[in-house]
Amino acid sequence: MFKKLFGMFSNDLAIDLGTANTLVLVKGQGISINEPSVVAIQTGKNGVQHILAVGQEAKDMVGKTPSGITAIRPMKDGVIADFNITEKMIRFFIEKSHKRKRFFSPRIIICVPYGLTQVERKAVREAAVNAGARSVYLIEEPMAAAIGAGLSVKEPNGNLIVDIGGGTTEIGVISLGGLVVSKSIRVAGDKIDSAIAEYIKKKFNLLIGERTAEDIKIKIGTAIPLTEELTATVSGRDQVEGTLISVEVDSEHIREAMKEPLREIGEALKNILEQTPPDLAGDIVLNGICLTGGGALIRGLDKYLSDIVKLPVYIAEDPLLAVARGTGKALDEIDILQQMAYEE
Repeated sequence: MFKKLFGMFSNDLAIDLGTANTLVLVKGQGISINEPSVVAIQTGKNGVQHILAVGQEAKDMVGKTPSGITAIRPMKDGVIADFNITEKMIRFFIEKSHKRKRFFSPRIIICVPYGLTQVERKAVREAAVNAGARSVYLIEEPMAAAIGAGLSVKEPNGNLIVDIGGGTTEIGVISLGGLVVSKSIRVAGDKIDSAIAEYIKKKFNLLIGERTAEDIKIKIGTAIPLTEELTATVSGRDQVEGTLISVEVDSEHIREAMKEPLREIGEALKNILEQTPPDLAGDIVLNGICLTGGGALIRGLDKYLSDIVKLPVYIAEDPLLAVARGTGKALDEIDILQQMAYEE
């Protein structure tokens, strides 16, 4: 009966509310929105704030706004850092996904990091309800990533997923539709970008912004030595002279810059393996470890982690969309929704 009623609401949504990007899937239609989790705010003389832009348009303003305009990332380390702005961002994406301002309040399932506290979970739910949701379900990221990666999560078989997003890295051992062992660390894409910016500052006396650091990571970032190292030109402000300069950096520099956050991810993975029950550990030896999230695209990261844990590591197909697709499948399959998500 519940399944039939659930299917009546064609505007139900699945939201991957990420620190770096937000993806929205409409039930039965697939991904309708994939944009940065950024909001541009203009503050008037009377202190009243107005939203100028949301998503990609707002991200294009990061580091380039004049006085009175601020580009904000309301999600930090996988949690809500600015409740009011997050609520407005969710409302914008809901309305954009339906291409109209007024609609029947949808049911929404939102993906959240495993390590969220009850207070943080309540904040996510309230933001979605205030943005127009009729009811809100939460599903934890390791489970959503595993579903989206096509792992057999409902079988009595151990699978290990590592999802490296913008704010958090989620690691989970899954069997029989549940998380047996899981861990969430706030070391992921953002921390890697910060480490790159700090390294460039110390090594070259060059000040760069977070967007530039992210671009460098994408262009030449690598977790392991390459046969032929990559190079890129980086522009910024000399912190000694104050002049604008450009320097050439190579992938060896960026590998050194990323060393510490990647080490922390590797240590967290080892910790999870140490806690895994022996029978499930045997399954993981056979099945390997699946990588998802934007961080999975760092060159050689699969081999880097494989060398640390001495197990096969592979990258899921289309790793950037694994969490969003898994959250969407939880909408389509009510048994997964009831078993793995919960309504507060």
